[in-house]
Amino acid sequence: MYEATRFNAGFALRPLAVALVLGGSVSSAFATNGYFSHGYGMKAKGMGGASVAMTDNAFAGANNPAIAAWAGNRVEAGVDVFMPKRGMERTGAGLPAAAVDSDSNTFYVPEFGYNRTISKQLGVGITVYGNGGMNTDYANGNECGPGANALCGTGRLGVDLQQLIIAPTIAYKLNESHSFGVSPLVVKQIFKAEGLSGFGITNQGTDSSNGFGIRLGYFGKLNDKLNVGVSYSPKISMSKFSQYAGLFAEAGGFDIPENVAVGFAYQATPDLTISADYQNIKYSAVPSIANPSNAIAAGAALGAANGSGFGWSDVSVVKVGAQWKVSQQLTMRAGVNVGTNPLKSADVTFNILAPGVVTTHYTVGGTYALSDKSEVTMSYMYAPKNTVSGASLFNQLRATSNSESISMSQQAIGIQFGWKF
Repeated sequence: MYEATRFNAGFALRPLAVALVLGGSVSSAFATNGYFSHGYGMKAKGMGGASVAMTDNAFAGANNPAIAAWAGNRVEAGVDVFMPKRGMERTGAGLPAAAVDSDSNTFYVPEFGYNRTISKQLGVGITVYGNGGMNTDYANGNECGPGANALCGTGRLGVDLQQLIIAPTIAYKLNESHSFGVSPLVVKQIFKAEGLSGFGITNQGTDSSNGFGIRLGYFGKLNDKLNVGVSYSPKISMSKFSQYAGLFAEAGGFDIPENVAVGFAYQATPDLTISADYQNIKYSAVPSIANPSNAIAAGAALGAANGSGFGWSDVSVVKVGAQWKVSQQLTMRAGVNVGTNPLKSADVTFNILAPGVVTTHYTVGGTYALSDKSEVTMSYMYAPKNTVSGASLFNQLRATSNSESISMSQQAIGIQFGWKF
């Protein structure tokens, strides 16, 4: 039988090996709160992403490092099948009308979490997760007009951004009610773009970027019914995408924005828990994401510090979920995730490449105990179609009089297996 004060180094290394394997296989996706995922870990995803004050999972490194002191001994691994639909339309005079949908509508996003109790005060773990990403894959150049043009080129048009984070975690209980935790973040980004020869950017293939960050967390039991949590990660300075120095502002910069979340979990009845989080993501502090897209029309060179970006604003998100213990074996979940739209109508043209416009997500999920040591968890997310329209950037570049719109809807279904030891 496991003793909490013992540390088995061999067993602890096995989750790390699994983490490294998963880290090499994270698939691209286009996430939901801006480009961040709506939740991390299948239990959180079933509750609209509300997770900062929940302790029933091994994803402390993504949600709140402080919960590692309370989560116990567990391993969880799963995959989310993410199915976004992205499209654009154009009307008006100057450029031909267009209505094009992006290809590549199914993505497989693995996840892994491990947590271990070292003593009554100390918990450790590791979380491997895809932070988010953006992906579009249009079949021809009609998204920007026929043939070679001011912004795009010929052939396929699209981008593919992936962000992988490996988060070892340590958490310490100050007493029976409060804990603090820290997760050093090892981050890798991969990016590829094609069809942008109009920018003077030939297809450069896949480039990578690396960085190190940190996530801090607090968890508190205010009484026998109410838990609170706080999770904070400052902006992560990433190495440059050198092959795309002429595309992203600051010569290929693409840092990961500062983000903070606060939340609570309330035990309304012995079988019903209500959880809610508020999250803020500071996209406005990353020039390649936040710079206005029409900077190119004002003469700013792409890749310069003031070069065109996606024009995204900060995103505020409210996540609310409920967890109902139906029986000893079955727990059901439901939630809603509502966030602000990061982009304005003036930036529609640039965001044909990154139409992150969904704002509302509805989720359901559940966990079934296969035994006292194993369980299976599933979740489903639906984000209804949202559309943003505005005047085309080409109206400033080529004296046209077009309007454009971009849209997105999403579905995701995931499964996760968990083991307690």
